[in-house]
Amino acid sequence: MNTNTAVDSGENLKANALIEPVRVIARYVNGKVLKGYTHDFSPNKQIFRIYPSIDEHSQEGTKIHMLDLKALFFVRDFVGNPSYNEEKHFSKDRQFLGRKIEVTFKDGEVLVGTTMGYTPQRLGFFLFPADPKSNNLRVFVISAAVRKMRIL
Repeated sequence: MNTNTAVDSGENLKANALIEPVRVIARYVNGKVLKGYTHDFSPNKQIFRIYPSIDEHSQEGTKIHMLDLKALFFVRDFVGNPSYNEEKHFSKDRQFLGRKIEVTFKDGEVLVGTTMGYTPQRLGFFLFPADPKSNNLRVFVISAAVRKMRIL
């Protein structure tokens, strides 16, 4: 029996389980907002957890049902700059990957960015903001919360 294979497999499993938590802001369709960290979000899962601190093992996380959300914002920080007005257009001097889109949520909020895979039948899709100074690194938009999606 090759014990190196067993050790390697165990190390790979352990490494995969230690996913670095990411800073997120969950915006619910009812207007509620929850800020925290997640390490188990997947665009293919209906449920994930948000923890109040980066050390999620020391406390209970909040169970999040994707269909209760408008969007999940992956952010640089939790405060952002409330006085900053995010640009809603694409700079001509920057290269962008994916389709350029404008998303209008049912509550009237508008986001502009790019996506690599929008399919309305899926639970949601990632949007990467057009504004490089945005506090949002990426946004997982829940399809059911979208009133209109327009390709630019």
